[in-house]
Amino acid sequence: MAALKVYNFMGIRKYAVIFSALLLTVSAWSLYSQGLVLGLDFSGGTQIEVGYDSPADVGALREKLENSGFKNPVVVHFGSETDVLIRLQGEPDQKLAEQMVEVLKTDGQEIDLRRVDFVGPQIGEELREDGGLGMLAALAVVMLYVAVRFQLKFSVGAVLALAHDVIITLGIFSLARFEFDLTVLAAILAVVGYSLNDTIVVSDRIRENFRKIRKASPIEVINESLSQTLWRTINTSATTMLVLLALFFIGGELIHNFAIALMIGVGIGTYSSIYVAATVMLALNVDREDLLETVEGELVDDLP
Repeated sequence: MAALKVYNFMGIRKYAVIFSALLLTVSAWSLYSQGLVLGLDFSGGTQIEVGYDSPADVGALREKLENSGFKNPVVVHFGSETDVLIRLQGEPDQKLAEQMVEVLKTDGQEIDLRRVDFVGPQIGEELREDGGLGMLAALAVVMLYVAVRFQLKFSVGAVLALAHDVIITLGIFSLARFEFDLTVLAAILAVVGYSLNDTIVVSDRIRENFRKIRKASPIEVINESLSQTLWRTINTSATTMLVLLALFFIGGELIHNFAIALMIGVGIGTYSSIYVAATVMLALNVDREDLLETVEGELVDDLP
């Protein structure tokens, strides 16, 4: 069996810190200065679903609505090319929905009004607040879980890695002016789960190697652990990306931003599980003694 090639991941951790600090600074600046482009789910507005007898040209429909005085309408296919979903931000208005339907009928095509939904600003604000609280609760539970399963220094690294991933993903959405709606929020929470799973796999190997490799420095142990899990990490990320690319290209416009958020999150999460969590552990001076059990005030090695 060929010997494992150990890569010196931690040898460039200072550059990784600079890279992460740069991404976090730009993301925080964008979120503070221009915020997110909130979708109708969070800002409130009117949403209608209509059906056509033949495939509809959403670009022409969007232009037609804009020329009729409707500001920034979102027009996308919904399910099939004959089903169209139209979203208009602002105060919910039944008359506005009726006017949109009348405009769509002016080209002589028969349309079937399937559904009209209204989201009030108060509901949107509640969704925004509940989503933020849900994110904080998830991070708190993650920190507790990792602290119980591993050790406090591991939990600090895991939570900072998750916060790193979330902030950068949100920052890219802010910079690119992608719309942030409930599907994107779901993607962000999925990123938390994906990144946590990756970090736990790496942490488990680091803990195991700290106990097995007795005469090695923490940097050497972490480098070997990361090298042992490298191909597992790459294979998992690559296969996940293939699925997300399929969703992006053939999944329809409604889940484009969902797929984009997950692709960004998976990429950043793979990077953070290698560099951010492990770098934080080193900064907190993690060593073998942190992982030994204590019996009657004495450290006990549970491995021969």
